[in-house]
Amino acid sequence: MSRARLYALVPCAGVGLRAGARGPKQYAQLGGQAMVARTLQALAGVPRLTATLVVLSPDDAQFEAAVPGFGEQSASQWLARCGGETRAQTVFNGLQALAERGAEAHDWVLVHDAARCLLRPEWVDRLIDACLDDAVGGLLALPLADTLKQAVDGRVAHTVDRTAKWAAQTPQMFRLGPLREALAQAGAAVTDEASAIEAQGGAPRLVPGEAENFKLTYPGDFALAERLLRTR
Repeated sequence: MSRARLYALVPCAGVGLRAGARGPKQYAQLGGQAMVARTLQALAGVPRLTATLVVLSPDDAQFEAAVPGFGEQSASQWLARCGGETRAQTVFNGLQALAERGAEAHDWVLVHDAARCLLRPEWVDRLIDACLDDAVGGLLALPLADTLKQAVDGRVAHTVDRTAKWAAQTPQMFRLGPLREALAQAGAAVTDEASAIEAQGGAPRLVPGEAENFKLTYPGDFALAERLLRTR
């Protein structure tokens, strides 16, 4: 068996309804650049990645303007317009596209949210170092520090024990074959790759991430991201 390669896969087919942006949030401007452009810049700073595949919706007409030149000057930048209706479908279709481009079942795939655009290359390297020899793979995540409340009709029903609980981030790093099989079995409802692997009996490794690696989801997240960018 050949040495396992590493690929990044960026699902970029969502519409970002919660962000309050005009159009898909991955194309919203942040510090003068589209969010997804910042995400791809960070991934381009990870030399061990063989290639990065961005998975767009079939009717996407904004990517080339938001990330000019992507794929034109580098053989390691790929696009596939095969996004699905859900994140899980988009990732599954992206895995198929990677396989069609020569990726093998034992190769590693690092799935990363386009909306986690404050990513730093050294965080990706931290995940790779922790998981490259792991039997399952893993993900960046943060131990929960806040007290958690279970809500019913807008009121607290009870307090949730936060002991040993982590907030999942991305990238999430798994081998192409097992991840493709796990997503096929789990269906479209799973919200991250780790949960699909868990459903197959796998126990992904938790690799400490950074609070700055948050997913821009709500309008207030953009103002926070702008402030953080100014401190870099």
